[in-house]
Amino acid sequence: MKLQRLWAVARKEAIHIRRDPRSLGLAIGIPMLMIILFGYALTLDVDHVPLVAWDQSATPLSRAYLAQFTGSRYFSFRGTVDNYRDLEHAIDTREAWIALVIPPGFARDLAAAGTPAVQAIVDGSDANTAGIVLGYAQGISLAFNQRLTLAEIQRATGTTPRPSLDLRPRVWFNPDLESKNYIIPGIIAVIMGLIAALLTSLTIAREWENGTMEQLISTPIRAAELILGKLLPYFAIGLVDVLIAVLMAVFIFHVPLRGSVPLLFGVAGLFVFGTLAQGILISTVARQQLLASQFAMVSTFLPAFLLSGFTFAIANMPGPVQVVTYIVPARYFVALVKGIFLRGVGLDALWPDALFLLVFAVVVAGAAIKKFRKKLI
Repeated sequence: MKLQRLWAVARKEAIHIRRDPRSLGLAIGIPMLMIILFGYALTLDVDHVPLVAWDQSATPLSRAYLAQFTGSRYFSFRGTVDNYRDLEHAIDTREAWIALVIPPGFARDLAAAGTPAVQAIVDGSDANTAGIVLGYAQGISLAFNQRLTLAEIQRATGTTPRPSLDLRPRVWFNPDLESKNYIIPGIIAVIMGLIAALLTSLTIAREWENGTMEQLISTPIRAAELILGKLLPYFAIGLVDVLIAVLMAVFIFHVPLRGSVPLLFGVAGLFVFGTLAQGILISTVARQQLLASQFAMVSTFLPAFLLSGFTFAIANMPGPVQVVTYIVPARYFVALVKGIFLRGVGLDALWPDALFLLVFAVVVAGAAIKKFRKKLI
């Protein structure tokens, strides 16, 4: 391999990129747009849940119980109803996600040491949200019940009982449990994989479609020099995209970056290089720009979005699908980015994931070089 020929190919590709400012603008602009869209639109936080209530008791005690919901940031009180028809209408029209039905004997049963059954009707069309909403309602009801029990014991005995257990939870790395703190680092991996593959998936195919591949074949340039030369300018663009994504995550979405910045860019470089090589391999095999771009989309974005652990927990997937995730490079990059961003851990804890990215980059680049043949057929 001669560096002079490699540099000539890289310079040629850089000139082509410079002459097509729209493509360069898309390469920079699309990641920014996607991070903004995903960062603001994709959230797993469930706050201000619309709530309606049918208070058949209409007593100070039932109003005190409802006040626990209306005073919580997790619920947004939308009013009361006085029959099941209005309650059903509120659920059907999504005016309310949960409805509470307090029975007429609520206060009387509590005063007689009974257990009144409060009905909570939840819209289960979104199972994940419904489960979270039910958890909120059960937590508020449990706290209300405990306060009543403690007040009754204190009234009967004149003393306040000592709790038998004092649980003091402490959440590390994301104390406020904000979903953006793990969505943004994860989406960086998904976007970088997609953009990198799309950038290079058209390079070799473009040469074939434009009829300039014959000229390259007639030169003494080698396959490794051609592949790596075409990859280098896009590698620089990929690192610029990573820099922009990190700056947006830290300064726009205020995601804490607790780990090493050089380590972050080091593993990002491995991932970008490997994904660029994957795009080159796709372009070498496809020889058509449309086919290459479509295959690059399917082979990068979908696995990264669905099988990397970014959107869905890998541990909850079926066994065969979990096995498939081991060959998805985005799985390892997502783990690396989250580890560096949120946990602040170093290479001593993350080296297996970084090693896979290194092996992936070498293997895919080697496959692209081996697949390329200086022949017209």
